[in-house]
Amino acid sequence: MADTPFFDGHNDFLLRLRGAPDQRKTLWLEQGTEGHLDLPRMQQAGFAGGFFAIYIPSPHDENASDYQAMMDNPPYDLPLPALMNASEAQSTALKMAGHLMWMERASKGALRICRSSADLRACMADGTIAAIMHMEGAEAIGPDLDALYAFHAMGLRSLGPVWSRPTVFGHGVPFRFPGDPDTGPGLTEAGKDLVRACNELKIMIDLSHLNEKGFNDVASLTDAPLVATHSNAHAVTRSTRNLTDRQLAMIRESGGMVGLNYATVFLREDGRKSTDCGWDPVMRHLDHLVEKLGEDHVGFGSDFDGADLPDVIGDVTGVQVLIEQMRKHQYGEELIEKIACKNWTSLLERTWGE
Repeated sequence: MADTPFFDGHNDFLLRLRGAPDQRKTLWLEQGTEGHLDLPRMQQAGFAGGFFAIYIPSPHDENASDYQAMMDNPPYDLPLPALMNASEAQSTALKMAGHLMWMERASKGALRICRSSADLRACMADGTIAAIMHMEGAEAIGPDLDALYAFHAMGLRSLGPVWSRPTVFGHGVPFRFPGDPDTGPGLTEAGKDLVRACNELKIMIDLSHLNEKGFNDVASLTDAPLVATHSNAHAVTRSTRNLTDRQLAMIRESGGMVGLNYATVFLREDGRKSTDCGWDPVMRHLDHLVEKLGEDHVGFGSDFDGADLPDVIGDVTGVQVLIEQMRKHQYGEELIEKIACKNWTSLLERTWGE
């Protein structure tokens, strides 16, 4: 059977480029065996489009290796990095936005940054990879919001107010297992202004990493569908990063979306990061999301180049193996096409308008 085109809710490839700027041509244009993405592998795999995250790494933490070990030996509760201000974050965010613009140019027509529904439809029609500029954590946007308008002009069309560390806009969930997303206060007044500005600009708001009170605040303010680009089901894996059934119901009622996160720490019932978990946790989460959200509100949200993935997926070329597993799991072709691609493109059109 021919490969099924798929759209992906989250990747951190721009972070890989930031970490090796002298190798960016090789990392992007040549097929490699490291990491999860490059242009040849994406084309080979049927990658139709996805969200490319601008993420500002925290300053070096000498305990980072210890944290990784803790995540393979639950229970754990990792301390969050300190808040970063806009002046610390903006230069990195600008570089990463520039990386995506360079990728568009270097691809010579194979990838296009989409700024509108018309751009998205054109990419889907002619097979060009549709890139959505996303910001994971709004540290680069100061409380006056002026930078939001500048990044929007560059192509920003999706934004998460927080990664897990706090921002001037709100509070994220810590990496804790077991735990639930009710971990602290909600949006600040600046955060509420940010939501209103994103609605005005038709920038999609991503609820991934936001705590429960912040989730509720967005839901009470926004006029757009509720979206979590890369999150899983708390009923299956009791991680703070996963969504409760109540949250899933709110997303469904809004006409929103959840992208299945492939990160093992959010998939495995035991919360471990070990990658030898097979297909069972992947399909348990996917089944639960489809049951609670409905067939029109579930997609993929891989976390490529930002997380440890199950060995059975490996990298972007493993998505077709996942799709074949969905067939073996008695998912019909219409449902597979929705989850793989159509739900995401429909959601973006609902959010962005014509």
